[in-house]
Amino acid sequence: MNTIFRKSMLSVAGLAFAGGVFAGPIAAHANPAVDAKPTAVAVQTTAPKPQGDQSHITLNGEQTANAKAIIAATKKAGLPERAAVISIATSLQESKLENLGHLGDMNDHDSLGLFQQRPSSGWGTPEQITDPEYSTTAFLKGLRQVDGWQDMPLTVAAQTVQVSAYPDAYAQWEQQAADLVGQYWNS
Repeated sequence: MNTIFRKSMLSVAGLAFAGGVFAGPIAAHANPAVDAKPTAVAVQTTAPKPQGDQSHITLNGEQTANAKAIIAATKKAGLPERAAVISIATSLQESKLENLGHLGDMNDHDSLGLFQQRPSSGWGTPEQITDPEYSTTAFLKGLRQVDGWQDMPLTVAAQTVQVSAYPDAYAQWEQQAADLVGQYWNS
């Protein structure tokens, strides 16, 4: 992975986070009200809301089984639900949760499997990449190497691992991925 690109992406994410942290307290004290009554404040205890327009597809049995396999591999790796959401959203973008083999002329280089990983880029052999548990574990290994992935926007975390030509495309699948994780995490 291009280290300069990765550091740039993480710096942008950090600036966006820092801007929100510092703007909140400053704005809250800019114009204090006299005799103001206390109000309840909601504390965010879950993942951030999906951003942008959301896409949704109806899943068949194979796609549902692949989503469950991603969740199982995430749990086996000891990672939280957020990692499964990022993984499923990535797979929805890359393959629509279909374990794709070689697509001939329609193939993007030698990309295979749920995450469209490439043997020539070191993701594993074609047999490994088309194994849902292996490919998910490989994706999660990359995700773990992204400092602060838990708190950054899904599309930034996914893009840092995948290095896609369409870096913003992952965000559109966040809601469906979160719904799938919510439905199958405890089953």
